[in-house]
Amino acid sequence: MLLYDSAVSGNCYKVRLLLSQLGIDYERAEVDVIDRSNRLSMLGALNPALRQPTIVLDDGEPLGESNAILCYFAEGTPLLPAARLARARTLQWLFFEQYSHEPYIAVPRFWLKFANERPLEDEIEARRRLGYTALEAMERHLHERQYLVEENYTIADIALYAYTHVADEAGFDLSSFTAVREWLARVAAQPGHVPITA
Repeated sequence: MLLYDSAVSGNCYKVRLLLSQLGIDYERAEVDVIDRSNRLSMLGALNPALRQPTIVLDDGEPLGESNAILCYFAEGTPLLPAARLARARTLQWLFFEQYSHEPYIAVPRFWLKFANERPLEDEIEARRRLGYTALEAMERHLHERQYLVEENYTIADIALYAYTHVADEAGFDLSSFTAVREWLARVAAQPGHVPITA
């Protein structure tokens, strides 16, 4: 199995974290997040969006999009609930992560840490405001909960952990987000946990 990966990408990290926690072996092919000149030749036959992570399964079938990959590997494990409502709530958080969280935390992190050119500060701050809105939603939800879905650790936690735990790299201050910080610690304590730098 081959994962087209980026060491700095939280979306790729989600997949590496899940595979580690499930004890699944795989190989990695690094994809440059800045130089995209070879994306078509590298990923064109595998992922129409030309994005990493893309994984090629042992039977040669490709699969793209981080949260789709999480669902695929979590199927049949406690990380993706079998009960209809719990599964739907897990998917609810996966959609939230990609629509309301990742664009406003991951993108400023990319601009500040990895991009060759930085946009205007007003644009960064506009993203950060929406990022804080997403973090506030998580804080409210986690205020009296251990995990995001029915008090069980699921791929919803993996998906939202990826960029939340490095939000400081995007200029976010989590000091007032007590429930989020406690949740981050619980996720980091899960068996098989690996850091984003692994």
